Amino acid sequence: MPADKYNARDIRFQIESYLSPGTWVDIAPLAINTWSKSEEEETADITTFGSAGQAEQQKMQIGKSLTIEGFRLRDSSTGALDPGQALVEAMNDRLGTDSLIGFRFAHATDTTWVVWAKAMISLGETGGGNNDPTSWAATFTRSGASTTAVKS
Repeated sequence: MPADKYNARDIRFQIESYLSPGTWVDIAPLAINTWSKSEEEETADITTFGSAGQAEQQKMQIGKSLTIEGFRLRDSSTGALDPGQALVEAMNDRLGTDSLIGFRFAHATDTTWVVWAKAMISLGETGGGNNDPTSWAATFTRSGASTTAVKS
């Protein structure tokens, strides 16, 4: 079967609970409406006199980040946030090694997760206009290499 387009809405995102390591929590599956993954690299210039005026370089470092955006979910009875959003917001305030947490994502039909065993979180803007639902955003920046895990 040839490769085909797939829907961005079918990607799922989870954060590992720092309160219960090894426990993964969905991040607002009913509230995310946009996501984007970006990559950056650092290169080293290895040009020498022997390069005869032609630039030479090597890729030395790769960085990855993923941003999710949507709406902030809040239980109207209790005031509690979506459990995944609450974990993300709590992680945003942690520093040093405590600021790193597991993050993973996959398409709904994938059999494996892409896992960032260590990721730091930066919250995006939250707000809205007079007739808008409150917005919410977070960026996850990978620290170390990606791995995979079987979806269960």
